Amino acid sequence: MVSVKVYDVTKFLEDHPGGDAVLLSATGKDATDDFEDVGHSSTAKAMMDEFYVGEIDTSTVLNKTKYTPPKQPHYNQDKTPKFIKLLQFLVPLLILGLAVGIRFYTNST
Repeated sequence: MVSVKVYDVTKFLEDHPGGDAVLLSATGKDATDDFEDVGHSSTAKAMMDEFYVGEIDTSTVLNKTKYTPPKQPHYNQDKTPKFIKLLQFLVPLLILGLAVGIRFYTNST
């Protein structure tokens, strides 16, 4: 489809200068931008009449909807209870103190 007009370019697949992959990638969708961006010659535009099938009834075409990601709950990094935070600080200090004490005790005897 180019500008609401529908074309059947099946017979032109082998002859298309850009190859059949270009045409096949634009099947089943609005190819107006793809067609215009290439900068086709007036001869190419005139050839389109040969492949014209009809026009799309725009009232039956679904509108594109913009994707909106699902809402995520706010992540609260500070969910850890204060007691756990205190333990995370004190336990390594306790282990370090215990290691220094054992080292000191074993070296003195």
